[in-house]
Amino acid sequence: MTDTADRVHTAADSAKTATFDIDADAQAWTPPSWEEIVSTHSARVYRLAYRLTGNQHDAEDLTQEVFVRVFRSLSTYTPGTFEGWLHRITTNLFLDTVRRKQRIRFDALADDAAERLPSREPTPQQHFNDTHFDADVQQALDVLAPEFRAAVVLCDIEGLSYEEIAATLDVKLGTVRSRIHRGRSHLRKALKHRSPAARSEQQTVPQQAGKERAGADQTSVPWVTEPQTVSSPAVAVSAGGAAGEVGGG
Repeated sequence: MTDTADRVHTAADSAKTATFDIDADAQAWTPPSWEEIVSTHSARVYRLAYRLTGNQHDAEDLTQEVFVRVFRSLSTYTPGTFEGWLHRITTNLFLDTVRRKQRIRFDALADDAAERLPSREPTPQQHFNDTHFDADVQQALDVLAPEFRAAVVLCDIEGLSYEEIAATLDVKLGTVRSRIHRGRSHLRKALKHRSPAARSEQQTVPQQAGKERAGADQTSVPWVTEPQTVSSPAVAVSAGGAAGEVGGG
């Protein structure tokens, strides 16, 4: 159980993605194309958004706003770790949305933006992640305070270091350690029923009760079942035409 609560990163994508870094000696930086950004990073951004929001609809909205923010800020982006920049935008937009307690809204994109935002079909790895991420773990994450959830997701699912998380959330290293510690503590309690001892007790008690019942049915009962799976359809990254709101609501 400890492994489940402390390192739920097994659902994380192990494939490396481009970061669009540049050589320190380079004199100029040419921004990647919009299609390259979306095709390279949309799966990772959506996965992070889904783990933070806990549901498909909000994850799609958050993913949309992340790429809109990237679209608007790319010209002023200071070359560095592009993936880290996306982590920071995604997490901060999520926290801002939670604080606002309202739907994510933004202004319309340029008229031709819809043509430059291709739909994303899930890769086999992304489909596996979306359908096999443990339902118990996702539910436990959903009830964490947003700040704790963000820290745990960035550390245990996205694989960021404490230093990277501190930079992403713009908080002190000690704050990151505290949030992760407290978040994992809540996860342990929420997933206590998954411990070997709890599973053993679940199996033993029904068996003993069955022996005490005269004429009890001796057919084995599946007291402990396999964890349920979470199915999350693919998210289509689109501009929503000229509307000022994406994702409905």
